[in-house]
Amino acid sequence: MSDQAHDGARRKFLGTAAAAAALAAAPGVFFWQGVARARGTDGASSEVRWGMLIDTTQCAKGCDACVRACNEEHGITSTGRPTTDAQWIRKLDVRDPATGHAHSLPMMCQHCEQPPCVDVCPTGASFKRADGIVLVDKHICIGCRYCMMACPYHARSFIHEPLQDQLPHAPRGKGTVESCTMCVHRVDEGRVPACKEACQEAGYGAIVFGNLHDPESEIAQRLAKEGGTKVRADLRLNQGVRYRGLT
Repeated sequence: MSDQAHDGARRKFLGTAAAAAALAAAPGVFFWQGVARARGTDGASSEVRWGMLIDTTQCAKGCDACVRACNEEHGITSTGRPTTDAQWIRKLDVRDPATGHAHSLPMMCQHCEQPPCVDVCPTGASFKRADGIVLVDKHICIGCRYCMMACPYHARSFIHEPLQDQLPHAPRGKGTVESCTMCVHRVDEGRVPACKEACQEAGYGAIVFGNLHDPESEIAQRLAKEGGTKVRADLRLNQGVRYRGLT
């Protein structure tokens, strides 16, 4: 199957799945019709594609510095209900059943070039900037959670509880979906994401952040020299987050 045919088939499948889920969630209520709207410019440039390379050989089991930094940066706290608490980044321990070799790695929004969450969003709340960062516009998110069902990485959270003391750069709200923003507020200021900074300060340096389109950037040079794995590469989503050390 050609890439174009594959993409068409995937979009048709996701659209059908979303419609079925909508009927299950709200029978007879087609509340998304006519709601989608065009996305205005956000100032990002397609000359840049921001990405991360996570070296699992340097990611320490038991270290959660990246998770804590993400939570602090975005004002994410526990509600006392761990099963529904927001989680923009989580640590996973993955073991190869054939060899027994284990990896510890952070999992977050993979900032796909072809994001399924954007495909299924009925209002246009899920969108991708020109520089590849995938975001949620909380002003028009209706909390339908189709994007959560479409994401193969379980990278999105739904906010069940009222929130207080939100940070200006990280607006959040009950009844909306949220996920890793790649710390877009920092990136737009020329800084690096909080998780990358925390990993560096913890002494591991497992996260490399940079412009995938710049052949002189560290991330591009590391990928060219060492390679990188896309999780579920078979889906052809061309993620912005790559992993080193996975087999």
